[in-house]
Amino acid sequence: MAKKCLLVVAHAPSDNTRKLVEAVLRGAASPDIENVLTRWVAPLQASPDDVLQADAIILGTTENLGYMSGALKDFFDRCYYPVLEEKQGLPCALYIRAGMDGTGTRRAVESIVTGLRWNWARDPLVLRGEWQPRFVEDAEELGLYMAAGLDSGIF
Repeated sequence: MAKKCLLVVAHAPSDNTRKLVEAVLRGAASPDIENVLTRWVAPLQASPDDVLQADAIILGTTENLGYMSGALKDFFDRCYYPVLEEKQGLPCALYIRAGMDGTGTRRAVESIVTGLRWNWARDPLVLRGEWQPRFVEDAEELGLYMAAGLDSGIF
């Protein structure tokens, strides 16, 4: 069986946000997952070809002034039209590292994902307020959830 590709496009400008990406990747690399290859590409380096090769995607962003990171917005600006027709139905998930409440960030990403006609595999994970160690656990569970869903053919 050919391996499926789980793409992680996540902005990680700090030590804590880097821990979140690493946790997502660790969860997706669980020994129970047999047929999923997970790749992390920073938003400024991610290309339409990365999305076209993906079977599912996890988006990760910081909350910047009540909005997604400029890096993730740049990713969407460059990739939206080149993948629009080809990747409708792409299973996706989102995590937001929000110093405030993440509402504006979530709304902005959901609006773009709706336009792309991607399918939410689960509700966005909003990691609110001061840094908490459980954020890492939550991110790891998100990676496992997405990889397991791909591996088992649920999405």
